[in-house]
Amino acid sequence: MFTAPEPAVRDRMLSARAHAYNLLDLTGTAGGEVWGYAGRTLSGAATAPDSPAWLRLVSEPEGKAGGKLWEGPREAERLVPTAVPRPQQIGLRDWSADGWAYRAELYEYVTTPPVSRSPVLHHIVGLSDTWWHDLHQAIDRLTPIDTNRQAVREQYIRHRVPEYTGITPSEITWTTAHGDLHWANLTGPRLTLLDWEGWGTAPTGYDAANLYLHSLPVPDLAERVRKEFADVLGTPAGRVGELTACTEILQAAARVPFYADLADSVRRHLDLLKT
Repeated sequence: MFTAPEPAVRDRMLSARAHAYNLLDLTGTAGGEVWGYAGRTLSGAATAPDSPAWLRLVSEPEGKAGGKLWEGPREAERLVPTAVPRPQQIGLRDWSADGWAYRAELYEYVTTPPVSRSPVLHHIVGLSDTWWHDLHQAIDRLTPIDTNRQAVREQYIRHRVPEYTGITPSEITWTTAHGDLHWANLTGPRLTLLDWEGWGTAPTGYDAANLYLHSLPVPDLAERVRKEFADVLGTPAGRVGELTACTEILQAAARVPFYADLADSVRRHLDLLKT
């Protein structure tokens, strides 16, 4: 989703990945470097002794490891039911080196590709009614999960939403959300929800709003998202979720190019929310 980081970070993460291969008895697969923001994560296909797999490597400065993003995937393994389609974790190793903490997470390989390589969709995609039904069902199965994890903090909503939207949220209703629902984290034609590091509680409609905003460059698809999630989008209960998703994209636009490109469309949607 992101470009490779600066050379020093890239070299450090590639060295750590080689160590992860040894720890987990893996062989690398050609052509696979999937980078997270600023090189914090490095993912890609690998070959385990008995099957293809997917390796996700995450790093933090030593002493800062832990917390929501670090523990998210492992907590998803523990708390999110298998009825929510997601890759199953099959291995995990932690270590530290040269002032950095690392976690290598090994997953079963998902053969169905992401709908888009970018979080923001720019082309028409053909997704079946079954796919949309399965997505809605997955979100419905996720929302009632009891967790103390937070995808979005109330303090953020109270402070940043007025700053970026000019709207002061009123009452907030909370559900459990994937927390990063966009087109690079959804596979098709068979649905799998990828990337569970940020899941937790969020305002009602937050996941649906994120998917809608990441669909704005393709109006027909954006309209399909609103239709499929009409139970929350455009409703009083879901308004805070939409405002929060807009806020996060506008805030990120200064540092993430694909959000800078999306920002004007998000502002136009905000104008509709203000009417």
